[in-house]
Amino acid sequence: MENDRRKRIKSIDMLRGLVMIIMALDHVRDYFHADAYFFDPSDLTQTNVPLFWTRFVTHFCAPVFVFLAGTSAFFVGQRRDKKSLSIWLLKRGIWLIIAEFTIIKLAWMFKLDYSGVLLQVIWVLGISMIFLAAFIHLPKKLGLAICLVAVFGHNLLDSVAPTTPFAAGLWSFLHVFNLVDMGFIKIFVGYPMIPWIFVMPLGYYLGELYKPSFDPKLRISRLVQMGLGLTLLFFALRAINIYGDSYHWATQESVGLTIASFFNVTKYPPSLHFLLITLGPSLVFLALVENWQNKWTEKMVVIGRVPMFFYILHIYVIHALAVIAAMMTGFSFSDMVIDLWITLQPQLQGYGFDLWVVYLIWVVLIIALYPICSWYNNYKTAHREKWWLSYL
Repeated sequence: MENDRRKRIKSIDMLRGLVMIIMALDHVRDYFHADAYFFDPSDLTQTNVPLFWTRFVTHFCAPVFVFLAGTSAFFVGQRRDKKSLSIWLLKRGIWLIIAEFTIIKLAWMFKLDYSGVLLQVIWVLGISMIFLAAFIHLPKKLGLAICLVAVFGHNLLDSVAPTTPFAAGLWSFLHVFNLVDMGFIKIFVGYPMIPWIFVMPLGYYLGELYKPSFDPKLRISRLVQMGLGLTLLFFALRAINIYGDSYHWATQESVGLTIASFFNVTKYPPSLHFLLITLGPSLVFLALVENWQNKWTEKMVVIGRVPMFFYILHIYVIHALAVIAAMMTGFSFSDMVIDLWITLQPQLQGYGFDLWVVYLIWVVLIIALYPICSWYNNYKTAHREKWWLSYL
């Protein structure tokens, strides 16, 4: 049974590792693609089909991070009582928020100027863990009902627009992708709390399927049913173009771009359509890979076991390489010192490379980082007595 349990957890690490690898592609694109400094890859008036799908595939990353963080919390909870688990979640959530504002901010920007801060995926992971620390004490059926209502109904809030500055700022933290100017500091809310804080508990409840007593065949069946159900619901809701995403798809000048329009879902904040088309296929993936094991899947598992380490490391490496690339092509180091976000730096217009170069850099990056991740995974396994390793 213990061996079977390890196999089951491997499938989760495999999915997490896969989305970490895909995530790196998006960040390499941000720092190296020439067009990134002129337009968004999802802007159908300017993008092209390969660029759109390069961006779209990375949409899976954040939902899977948040969702599987909840599943991991469930596993931790199997060794603790709920009070102890709440304390663990609270401490880890606070740590992630601190890391977002320090270690990770420095990696993205190469400076620690607090006239502006960016609330991204690590922030929302942290705040979602703090929320989950309290949420796990609700009865399961009630908690599950609240999460489903929030995830399926939050797009009803899209039209809410508070009129006072204080209320508008507060609402931005909850449900609006926005730059909040507080005078002494500008806060770019990339990841508002809703619906992310309700996605993590859904991942927590998924952990029930991975209890040692749960029949593996039934688990796979349930994963396929849920995954296909969410995916088919996406196609149904998207086709009727009424509810679930503020961006409606429309016929474009080519078949490729029309298909792109259909899949051009809203990430900030994640619409219902966005969550359906990312979490649905991810659940099917978990079912399909439960019994997979080869040299390639093992490498994904390794990366999936050290997600925070990989996340921090890959940003520093990408940014450092971008500095070198910029200086070799006539730009200065200071051009790569970022104020808010890399693609919003006007002085970098004219810097960058073709999309195939982005893919080449991405492949080389993953190959180079894997041995470091493997070493850290082995070190972490061999030194479980070091409490601080659980935070990296």
